[in-house]
Amino acid sequence: MNALLAAAGLLLDSRGVTTARPVPVALSIAGSDSGGGAGIQADLKAFAAAGVHGTTAITAITVQNTVAVSGVHTVPPEIIRGQIRAVAEDLGVDAVKIGMLGDVATIEAVAAALDDLPGLPPVVHDPVMVAESGARLLPEDALAALVRLILPRATVVTPNLLEARVLAGADAAALDGGDLARAVHALGARAVIVTGGHRDEATDVLFDGTTVTELPGERHPDGAAHGSGCTHSSTLAARLALGDSLTDAAGRARAAAAEAVRTGLRELGAGAGPVDVFALRERQVR
Repeated sequence: MNALLAAAGLLLDSRGVTTARPVPVALSIAGSDSGGGAGIQADLKAFAAAGVHGTTAITAITVQNTVAVSGVHTVPPEIIRGQIRAVAEDLGVDAVKIGMLGDVATIEAVAAALDDLPGLPPVVHDPVMVAESGARLLPEDALAALVRLILPRATVVTPNLLEARVLAGADAAALDGGDLARAVHALGARAVIVTGGHRDEATDVLFDGTTVTELPGERHPDGAAHGSGCTHSSTLAARLALGDSLTDAAGRARAAAAEAVRTGLRELGAGAGPVDVFALRERQVR
Protein backbone atom coordinates (compact mmCIF):
# COMPACT_ATOMS: atom_id res chain seq x y z
CA MET A 1 0.00 0.00 0.00
CA ASN A 2 2.77 2.49 0.91
CA ALA A 3 4.52 1.83 -2.41
CA LEU A 4 1.30 2.49 -4.35
CA LEU A 5 0.71 5.73 -2.47
CA ALA A 6 4.27 6.89 -3.07
CA ALA A 7 4.00 6.16 -6.79
CA ALA A 8 0.90 8.33 -6.92
CA GLY A 9 2.60 11.21 -5.11
CA LEU A 10 0.64 10.50 -1.93
CA LEU A 11 1.62 9.41 1.56
CA LEU A 12 0.12 8.54 4.89
CA ASP A 13 1.04 11.35 7.24
CA SER A 14 1.77 10.92 10.94
CA ARG A 15 -1.98 10.85 11.64
CA GLY A 16 -2.57 8.05 9.13
CA VAL A 17 -4.31 10.43 6.71
CA THR A 18 -3.64 10.17 2.97
CA THR A 19 -2.23 13.47 1.70
CA ALA A 20 -0.63 14.80 -1.48
CA ARG A 21 2.87 16.25 -1.30
CA PRO A 22 2.77 19.95 -2.28
CA VAL A 23 6.35 19.71 -3.56
CA PRO A 24 8.72 16.76 -4.09
CA VAL A 25 10.76 15.65 -1.10
CA ALA A 26 14.47 14.86 -1.45
CA LEU A 27 16.46 13.09 1.26
CA SER A 28 20.18 13.65 1.79
CA ILE A 29 22.01 10.84 3.58
CA ALA A 30 25.36 12.45 4.25
CA GLY A 31 27.77 14.02 6.70
CA SER A 32 27.55 17.46 8.29
CA ASP A 33 30.12 20.14 7.37
CA SER A 34 30.43 22.62 10.24
CA GLY A 35 31.79 25.20 7.80
CA GLY A 36 28.58 25.04 5.78
CA GLY A 37 30.29 24.54 2.43
CA ALA A 38 29.70 20.86 1.68
CA GLY A 39 27.81 17.89 3.10
CA ILE A 40 24.20 18.19 4.16
CA GLN A 41 24.49 21.96 4.37
CA ALA A 42 25.33 22.17 0.65
CA ASP A 43 22.69 19.55 -0.13
CA LEU A 44 19.88 21.47 1.56
CA LYS A 45 20.83 24.67 -0.26
CA ALA A 46 20.93 22.85 -3.60
CA PHE A 47 17.56 21.19 -2.93
CA ALA A 48 15.98 24.56 -2.15
CA ALA A 49 17.50 26.20 -5.21
CA ALA A 50 16.13 23.38 -7.39
CA GLY A 51 12.62 23.71 -5.93
CA VAL A 52 12.23 20.63 -3.72
CA HIS A 53 11.87 20.19 0.04
CA GLY A 54 15.09 18.91 1.57
CA THR A 55 15.35 16.42 4.42
CA THR A 56 18.38 14.77 5.98
CA ALA A 57 19.77 11.70 7.65
CA ILE A 58 23.13 12.69 9.12
CA THR A 59 25.76 9.94 8.91
CA ALA A 60 28.69 11.78 10.49
CA ILE A 61 29.51 15.07 12.17
CA THR A 62 32.73 16.57 10.90
CA VAL A 63 34.89 19.20 12.56
CA GLN A 64 35.53 21.10 9.38
CA ASN A 65 36.20 24.48 7.83
CA THR A 66 37.56 25.62 4.47
CA VAL A 67 41.08 24.58 5.46
CA ALA A 68 40.80 21.09 6.91
CA VAL A 69 38.75 18.30 8.43
CA SER A 70 40.17 17.91 11.93
CA GLY A 71 37.69 15.44 13.40
CA VAL A 72 34.86 13.06 12.51
CA HIS A 73 32.18 11.63 14.80
CA THR A 74 30.23 8.78 13.22
CA VAL A 75 26.51 8.65 13.97
CA PRO A 76 25.34 5.25 15.34
CA PRO A 77 23.78 3.02 12.65
CA GLU A 78 20.44 2.76 14.45
CA ILE A 79 20.15 6.57 14.52
CA ILE A 80 20.93 6.78 10.80
CA ARG A 81 18.20 4.25 10.02
CA GLY A 82 15.84 6.00 12.42
CA GLN A 83 16.29 9.34 10.65
CA ILE A 84 15.57 7.78 7.26
CA ARG A 85 12.53 5.94 8.58
CA ALA A 86 11.14 9.06 10.29
CA VAL A 87 11.36 11.09 7.08
CA ALA A 88 9.89 8.34 4.89
CA GLU A 89 6.97 7.60 7.20
CA ASP A 90 5.79 11.20 7.57
CA LEU A 91 6.99 13.23 4.59
CA GLY A 92 7.70 10.62 1.93
CA VAL A 93 10.81 10.46 -0.25
CA ASP A 94 10.85 11.24 -3.99
CA ALA A 95 14.63 11.01 -4.45
CA VAL A 96 17.68 10.18 -2.37
CA LYS A 97 21.15 11.69 -2.47
CA ILE A 98 23.86 9.74 -0.63
CA GLY A 99 27.13 11.42 0.28
CA MET A 100 29.64 10.64 3.01
CA LEU A 101 29.46 7.10 4.41
CA GLY A 102 32.36 6.86 6.81
CA ASP A 103 32.62 3.18 7.72
CA VAL A 104 31.30 -0.32 7.08
CA ALA A 105 28.59 -0.14 9.76
CA THR A 106 27.22 3.08 8.26
CA ILE A 107 27.21 1.59 4.77
CA GLU A 108 25.35 -1.49 5.98
CA ALA A 109 22.77 0.64 7.80
CA VAL A 110 22.13 2.83 4.74
CA ALA A 111 21.82 -0.16 2.42
CA ALA A 112 19.22 -1.74 4.71
CA ALA A 113 17.33 1.55 5.00
CA LEU A 114 17.21 1.98 1.22
CA ASP A 115 15.59 -1.44 0.91
CA ASP A 116 12.86 -0.30 3.32
CA LEU A 117 11.93 2.86 1.38
CA PRO A 118 8.51 2.62 -0.30
CA GLY A 119 8.10 3.45 -3.94
CA LEU A 120 11.70 2.79 -5.05
CA PRO A 121 12.74 6.45 -5.40
CA PRO A 122 15.81 7.26 -7.54
CA VAL A 123 19.08 7.10 -5.61
CA VAL A 124 22.03 9.36 -6.49
CA HIS A 125 25.33 8.43 -4.87
CA ASP A 126 28.24 10.85 -4.69
CA PRO A 127 31.01 8.56 -3.41
CA VAL A 128 32.73 11.02 -1.09
CA MET A 129 36.27 9.83 -0.49
CA VAL A 130 38.44 12.94 -0.22
CA ALA A 131 37.49 16.42 1.01
CA GLU A 132 38.39 19.51 -1.04
CA SER A 133 41.00 20.21 1.64
CA GLY A 134 42.65 16.85 0.88
CA ALA A 135 41.47 14.95 3.97
CA ARG A 136 40.62 11.27 3.39
CA LEU A 137 36.97 10.65 4.33
CA LEU A 138 36.52 6.97 3.39
CA PRO A 139 38.76 4.33 5.04
CA GLU A 140 40.12 1.57 2.84
CA ASP A 141 38.12 -1.11 4.63
CA ALA A 142 34.86 0.64 3.72
CA LEU A 143 35.52 0.79 -0.02
CA ALA A 144 34.65 -2.87 -0.66
CA ALA A 145 31.41 -2.51 1.33
CA LEU A 146 30.51 0.61 -0.65
CA VAL A 147 30.99 -1.20 -3.96
CA ARG A 148 29.13 -4.29 -2.75
CA LEU A 149 26.17 -2.65 -1.01
CA ILE A 150 25.60 0.89 -2.28
CA LEU A 151 26.52 0.93 -5.96
CA PRO A 152 24.05 -1.83 -6.93
CA ARG A 153 21.29 0.15 -5.20
CA ALA A 154 22.16 3.41 -6.97
CA THR A 155 20.24 4.80 -9.90
CA VAL A 156 23.29 6.86 -10.76
CA VAL A 157 26.71 7.29 -9.15
CA THR A 158 28.60 10.59 -9.61
CA PRO A 159 32.33 10.22 -8.89
CA ASN A 160 34.91 12.74 -9.97
CA LEU A 161 37.89 11.51 -11.98
CA LEU A 162 39.97 10.45 -8.98
CA GLU A 163 37.06 8.77 -7.19
CA ALA A 164 36.04 6.90 -10.35
CA ARG A 165 39.54 5.50 -10.73
CA VAL A 166 39.60 4.38 -7.10
CA LEU A 167 36.23 2.67 -7.49
CA ALA A 168 37.20 0.94 -10.72
CA GLY A 169 40.44 -0.44 -9.28
CA ALA A 170 44.14 -0.47 -10.12
CA ASP A 171 43.58 -1.31 -13.79
CA ALA A 172 41.66 1.96 -14.21
CA ALA A 173 44.53 4.26 -13.22
CA ALA A 174 44.91 5.60 -16.77
CA LEU A 175 41.25 5.46 -17.84
CA ASP A 176 39.13 8.51 -18.54
CA GLY A 177 35.92 9.47 -20.28
CA GLY A 178 33.57 6.79 -21.52
CA ASP A 179 35.97 3.94 -20.76
CA LEU A 180 36.19 4.98 -17.12
CA ALA A 181 32.42 5.45 -16.85
CA ARG A 182 31.90 1.95 -18.26
CA ALA A 183 34.38 0.50 -15.74
CA VAL A 184 32.47 2.04 -12.83
CA HIS A 185 29.14 0.98 -14.34
CA ALA A 186 30.34 -2.62 -14.32
CA LEU A 187 30.31 -2.47 -10.51
CA GLY A 188 26.50 -2.42 -10.47
CA ALA A 189 25.11 1.13 -10.67
CA ARG A 190 22.45 1.63 -13.33
CA ALA A 191 24.18 4.77 -14.62
CA VAL A 192 27.42 6.66 -14.02
CA ILE A 193 28.39 10.31 -14.37
CA VAL A 194 32.12 10.99 -14.16
CA THR A 195 32.13 14.68 -13.30
CA GLY A 196 34.46 17.00 -15.14
CA GLY A 197 35.92 19.11 -12.35
CA HIS A 198 39.20 17.16 -12.23
CA ARG A 199 39.35 16.22 -15.92
CA ASP A 200 41.47 18.00 -18.55
CA GLU A 201 38.23 19.12 -20.17
CA ALA A 202 35.40 20.44 -18.00
CA THR A 203 33.01 17.85 -19.41
CA ASP A 204 30.82 15.44 -17.47
CA VAL A 205 30.57 11.96 -18.99
CA LEU A 206 27.29 10.07 -18.58
CA PHE A 207 26.97 6.34 -19.29
CA ASP A 208 23.51 4.87 -18.84
CA GLY A 209 24.45 1.28 -19.65
CA THR A 210 23.95 1.80 -23.36
CA THR A 211 25.03 5.26 -24.48
CA VAL A 212 27.88 7.58 -23.56
CA THR A 213 26.78 11.22 -23.46
CA GLU A 214 29.20 14.12 -22.99
CA LEU A 215 27.93 17.15 -21.09
CA PRO A 216 30.36 20.02 -21.76
CA GLY A 217 30.50 23.19 -19.72
CA GLU A 218 32.67 26.06 -18.64
CA ARG A 219 35.42 25.87 -16.06
CA HIS A 220 35.64 28.71 -13.53
CA PRO A 221 39.19 28.70 -12.11
CA ASP A 222 38.57 31.98 -10.28
CA GLY A 223 35.50 30.60 -8.49
CA ALA A 224 35.15 28.59 -5.28
CA ALA A 225 34.70 24.83 -5.48
CA HIS A 226 34.17 23.57 -1.91
CA GLY A 227 30.87 21.70 -2.06
CA SER A 228 30.66 21.52 -5.86
CA GLY A 229 30.29 17.73 -5.91
CA CYS A 230 27.57 17.86 -3.27
CA THR A 231 25.76 20.59 -5.19
CA HIS A 232 25.94 18.58 -8.41
CA SER A 233 24.63 15.33 -6.94
CA SER A 234 21.91 17.04 -4.90
CA THR A 235 20.67 19.04 -7.87
CA LEU A 236 20.65 15.81 -9.89
CA ALA A 237 18.53 14.10 -7.24
CA ALA A 238 16.19 17.09 -7.06
CA ARG A 239 15.68 17.15 -10.81
CA LEU A 240 14.94 13.40 -10.83
CA ALA A 241 12.40 14.00 -8.05
CA LEU A 242 10.82 16.66 -10.26
CA GLY A 243 10.46 14.13 -13.07
CA ASP A 244 13.33 14.99 -15.41
CA SER A 245 14.92 12.30 -17.54
CA LEU A 246 18.41 11.27 -16.44
CA THR A 247 20.06 13.11 -19.34
CA ASP A 248 18.10 16.33 -18.71
CA ALA A 249 18.71 16.10 -14.95
CA ALA A 250 22.44 15.56 -15.54
CA GLY A 251 22.65 18.61 -17.78
CA ARG A 252 20.83 20.79 -15.25
CA ALA A 253 23.01 19.49 -12.41
CA ARG A 254 26.19 20.18 -14.36
CA ALA A 255 25.03 23.75 -15.11
CA ALA A 256 23.93 24.41 -11.51
CA ALA A 257 27.22 23.19 -10.04
CA ALA A 258 29.27 25.26 -12.48
CA GLU A 259 27.25 28.38 -11.73
CA ALA A 260 27.61 27.77 -7.98
CA VAL A 261 31.39 27.59 -8.45
CA ARG A 262 31.38 30.79 -10.55
CA THR A 263 29.49 32.72 -7.88
CA GLY A 264 31.31 30.94 -5.04
CA LEU A 265 32.58 32.79 -2.00
CA ARG A 266 36.29 32.51 -2.69
CA GLU A 267 37.30 35.06 -0.07
CA LEU A 268 35.31 33.35 2.69
CA GLY A 269 37.76 31.40 4.84
CA ALA A 270 41.45 30.75 4.34
CA GLY A 271 41.02 27.62 2.19
CA ALA A 272 38.87 26.62 -0.74
CA GLY A 273 35.83 28.86 -0.42
CA PRO A 274 32.30 27.43 -0.51
CA VAL A 275 30.13 27.31 -3.61
CA ASP A 276 27.08 29.56 -3.59
CA VAL A 277 23.88 28.37 -5.27
CA PHE A 278 22.07 31.57 -4.28
CA ALA A 279 24.64 34.06 -5.67
CA LEU A 280 24.54 35.95 -2.37
CA ARG A 281 27.30 38.39 -3.28
CA GLU A 282 25.59 39.36 -6.54
CA ARG A 283 22.36 39.99 -4.62
CA GLN A 284 24.22 42.38 -2.32
CA VAL A 285 25.58 44.32 -5.32
CA ARG A 286 22.04 44.88 -6.58
